[in-house]
Amino acid sequence: MIRTDITIRPETPADFHVINALVRRAFAEHTPYSDGSDEVALIEEIRSKAFYRPVLSFVALLNDKIVGHFMFSEFPLSPTPQGGYNPEAECDMLILAPVAVHADYYRQGIGETMLRKGLETAKTLDYKGIIVEGDYHFYNRFGFVTSTGYNSYATSGIPLQEPRCMMVQECRPGSLEGVSGYVVYDMYESI
Repeated sequence: MIRTDITIRPETPADFHVINALVRRAFAEHTPYSDGSDEVALIEEIRSKAFYRPVLSFVALLNDKIVGHFMFSEFPLSPTPQGGYNPEAECDMLILAPVAVHADYYRQGIGETMLRKGLETAKTLDYKGIIVEGDYHFYNRFGFVTSTGYNSYATSGIPLQEPRCMMVQECRPGSLEGVSGYVVYDMYESI
């Protein structure tokens, strides 16, 4: 169900402090594996790199209050499990990470609204696919499928407990044909 009272807009620098607090608390209170500091560090890392796309980093508003945050950023697949990012290569994939809903608004349809509207926006751009790592029970509802079916493979990560936790979605029917590689997060360090 998409909530009609939620507004989705790109984040602005004025939002960063609120986003950091929201993400930290959401992960600390609603995940067994994080206190939120890694996710805040990831957001800041993405914003500092060439893969950051401000128009694809969103906040969700309810009555002018930020109640959610999610971001898509460019993510080149590596040709090997060890890495090997090529800065000259065209980046035709996005990664969705992290996704957070304010702890006071959890399980109220805000996450679903954010993702449905965000995926709709991301698919209008010139990318072939979107990668996400997380709970497949949740993300399968949005059209994500295990990435190995599209020749994209995980190399590490949390909460990657099994292959189904690394997922991908085509931006258009057939758009991932011929795309293959590995999800290696170390590529952020090489930029």
